[in-house]
Amino acid sequence: GGDAARPAHPYAGGTVEALVCECRPLRYCAQVLYVSITRVHGLIDERALAALRVGERRIRSVPAAFILDGQVVDSLKGTIVVLADAGYSDEDLIVWLFTADESLRGRPIDALREGRKTEIRRRAQTLAW
Repeated sequence: GGDAARPAHPYAGGTVEALVCECRPLRYCAQVLYVSITRVHGLIDERALAALRVGERRIRSVPAAFILDGQVVDSLKGTIVVLADAGYSDEDLIVWLFTADESLRGRPIDALREGRKTEIRRRAQTLAW
């Protein structure tokens, strides 16, 4: 498919990097998670993590907020899977997770970090319709 099916980005003219604030290279993620770089690639392939290419060198990086207390945020994988199934690219789903929503009192990623998985998963599922 073309770009027509892609959801519109809610931030006018901004970059995903600016929206996310902090992204960490995969090597850093491997160190923080105490796993190999190969395992970090596996986590991305399994949809447990999503990555962006950031900076002038387009280094594949993961939003820092996806990791909490040395582990991938518990409910992130299921949410990424639901969004990916709805046709969201990694970039699109990261934008969705990091865009503040008044009805949520914050950003979906913050709600997931607080353990509010059901609410976020339900919202993500409505995007597939």
